[in-house]
Amino acid sequence: MSDNHDLKICHNCVREPFLSDLIKKEGTVSACHYCEDEEEPCITLQDFADQVEAAFERHYIRTSDQPDDYESMLLRDRESDYDWDRHGEPVLYAIQEAASIPEDAAKDVLDILDHRNSDLEMMQMGEEWEFHQDSHYDRKSTGDHEFAFEWQAIERSLKSESRFFNQSAEAFLARLFANLEGTVTRDGHPAVLIAGPGTAYQSFFRARVFHRSEELDEAMKRPDLHIGPPPGRLARAGRMNANGISMFYGASEGGVALAEVRPPVGSRALIGEFQLTRPVRLLDVTALQSVYVEGSIFDPAYLEQLSLAKFLARLSDRITIPVMPGDEPSEYLITQMIADYLARRPAPGLDGILFPSVQCPGEHRNVALFYHASRVEAMEFPEGTELSARQYESTEDGPEPDYVVWEEVPPLKEREDEKPEERPCFQIFRQTRYDPNEDFRETTLRIDVETVTAHHIGSVAFTTNEFPVRRHRMEKRDWKF
Repeated sequence: MSDNHDLKICHNCVREPFLSDLIKKEGTVSACHYCEDEEEPCITLQDFADQVEAAFERHYIRTSDQPDDYESMLLRDRESDYDWDRHGEPVLYAIQEAASIPEDAAKDVLDILDHRNSDLEMMQMGEEWEFHQDSHYDRKSTGDHEFAFEWQAIERSLKSESRFFNQSAEAFLARLFANLEGTVTRDGHPAVLIAGPGTAYQSFFRARVFHRSEELDEAMKRPDLHIGPPPGRLARAGRMNANGISMFYGASEGGVALAEVRPPVGSRALIGEFQLTRPVRLLDVTALQSVYVEGSIFDPAYLEQLSLAKFLARLSDRITIPVMPGDEPSEYLITQMIADYLARRPAPGLDGILFPSVQCPGEHRNVALFYHASRVEAMEFPEGTELSARQYESTEDGPEPDYVVWEEVPPLKEREDEKPEERPCFQIFRQTRYDPNEDFRETTLRIDVETVTAHHIGSVAFTTNEFPVRRHRMEKRDWKF
């Protein structure tokens, strides 16, 4: 064993990329015991064993040398042909494969670790210890306990302590989304996708429910104003926005948009398609469910990256989980905070969030465009245009639904004769006023008026999972103990 203290291994004999690079950077030129090259960076086998031991502690678990209760039951079953094999891989081959080193080097590393962890009392009792020559190892399942615990603490803080200026929440989200641009799924799909002209998502549908004919008339005449996102003073809190913060909520299909607003039976609704006029950057929540993490078990930071990937999968479910109506004010706090943080990220920033539909599960997608990316292009009319709308047509059988909008424009000659009034510069300057309602945001959406449709809600269908409610009757008894 004493000879192993003096052995050295070079970076060429270690095929695992992280360890090989580590030896290149921190090693010293010396004679390698395994390839006998004297001109390459090397480290001592003791230091190399330290790296292996630390990696195994983070990512491997020693399996039991005895069958568990269920396996023991199968072994006792005379009619069963079950044959028990110890789980995991023999420790020697686990070390050799993990570090990508020759078998003789793996044997020397195992000798060091076996001797380092040996225990006289366990030896006398015939028990195994870590890196025992006969031990087996298996990869641990990655946990996200640290992230989950911190998340729960932040949820409690938002609901009962500090809703605004929550520095702990800000720091936590910064950790979660620090590498958002480089995040991809196992299939290679990016977590941040581009939507807009020429992409898979060129438009989104939006629906609005109406209970009064007058309001429906106004929406038919100006769908850009009344089907689009409401002004801030009318914006109610939603999954991604706080009260008073206007955002565009849309869906990939008109039927999904209608289902998301949950119209009551007897109401009417308008659905319109909004074209994206420019590219927008969206966080695809679905991609967070299968984040791919490339790294080395010998890199101490790799375990946290794996834990983060697992937590992001849990987070994607949390963002889209159905919330009962009475719980919305408190349960939406955390998703509102996430949206607010993502909307304020420095360049390259995000314009919104793409997430699965809650009302129509499957491939359907909803979008929430942040305030800065929610401006709808105003419809253009010649000056003096008068708008009117009709919802019914009178027939012999009574009124029949007939949704029509008329645009009465001035005669073409009158419009051509109109010229802008020329005013002195000083008058223009004096009449310039600050308008608090002026919108300086870049236009992102344009309503396609040809797609606007009216819907009468006649019934609502539900998809349910049915479970029986069982009932038992028994005689009361006085138990004496």
